[in-house]
Amino acid sequence: MPLLKSWVESANAADCPFPLNNLPYGVFSTPDLSARCGVAIGDMILDLKRAEADGVIAQSGAAVFAGPAWNAFMALGRDRWAGLRNRLTALLSDGSDGQTALSALLVPMADATMHLPIQVAEYTDFYAGRNHAFNVGTMFRGAENALPPNWLHIPIGYNGRASSVVVSGTDIRRPWGQLKGPNDDRPRFAPSQRFDIELEMGAIVGQPSSGPITVQEADDNIFGYVLLNDWSARDIQAWEYQPLGPFQSKATATSISPWIVTAAALEPFRCDTPEREVPLLAHLQDAGPALFDIDLRVTLAPEGKAATTIAETNYNVMYYSAAQQLAHHTTSGCPMRVGDLLGSGTISGPDKTARGSLLELSWGGKEPLTLDSGDTRSFIEDGDTLTLAGAARGDGFTIGFGTCVGTVRPALDDPYTRG
Repeated sequence: MPLLKSWVESANAADCPFPLNNLPYGVFSTPDLSARCGVAIGDMILDLKRAEADGVIAQSGAAVFAGPAWNAFMALGRDRWAGLRNRLTALLSDGSDGQTALSALLVPMADATMHLPIQVAEYTDFYAGRNHAFNVGTMFRGAENALPPNWLHIPIGYNGRASSVVVSGTDIRRPWGQLKGPNDDRPRFAPSQRFDIELEMGAIVGQPSSGPITVQEADDNIFGYVLLNDWSARDIQAWEYQPLGPFQSKATATSISPWIVTAAALEPFRCDTPEREVPLLAHLQDAGPALFDIDLRVTLAPEGKAATTIAETNYNVMYYSAAQQLAHHTTSGCPMRVGDLLGSGTISGPDKTARGSLLELSWGGKEPLTLDSGDTRSFIEDGDTLTLAGAARGDGFTIGFGTCVGTVRPALDDPYTRG
């Protein structure tokens, strides 16, 4: 598919992340406008609340774009998703007779503050990247026992905290927790010293389900995708994770990018999951290409210094797709809700420079990274800014997500010290 040209000139540059081919959805505000739904086009945001009120974007029943979340629209279903996308494409296309009406509804992106695009119903994080799972398993159990026995059969996951999900740009406070080193007799309560990121994609569930669904049905129920950083306190995790897995180590924050790139926009970039070493059971078998060719990058900038690219990889290296993760989530009869968020698990490629966490990049702290500034890092230090970026590249156009940014701030004083 070539670039679709828009009368919004900034959308037509080959490296613009928000061309007419994309049309991602977000929630924005300005000093003069309350938080409401919008769509990115070039360096502008189309105010859908006003477009709906003016009758430019026709919706039946109650207004769905006035509030600060996309949940009400997602609940309307796939036909309405397609209808809105088709209508926006027509209105914003070069030569459209909608230019006059819509020009007055455009807001410069530079003037806007972005908010969480959805009301997160529930949050589940998976462990579905084979390279990451193998690297981490090798560090702690040796290469011969790196993958748990179940790993090649099911996408392993854990239920996280929806309340911890924050939008890009939100500062992240270093967490306190119980830490116990291998030579310590007992744990101590202290700020995490091995704070980390996880480069992930997040899939947003746009339709509910009340029982088991197929992989194809799951794929149809995914509204879109965001970049996701699952901040992780590795030292807290090491002490707490047996036998039930992560808990407080993953509850500090999960950052997501502000724009939802729809599944429809990513359709031209579909690709297959890897060949299966062990055949999956029938209910998890691939229903067709379900991954996407999306280049991903992580940069780290010490406070007051330039950023260094520390990892580059691609979403296409994942072992399990979001559709398989969602289908697996429903097998017990677990109901899924509009606004559920599924984290892909850390996306690491086969090479050292493609590892999606500092735990892997520094090999547990044994091989510190040297940044362009000359600083070294094994894990995140206070003042560091971590930025995730992603893009799918077509014929003369780019599908971008906006960045997923977080700056780590020092831990608060001991919260249990009184007086």
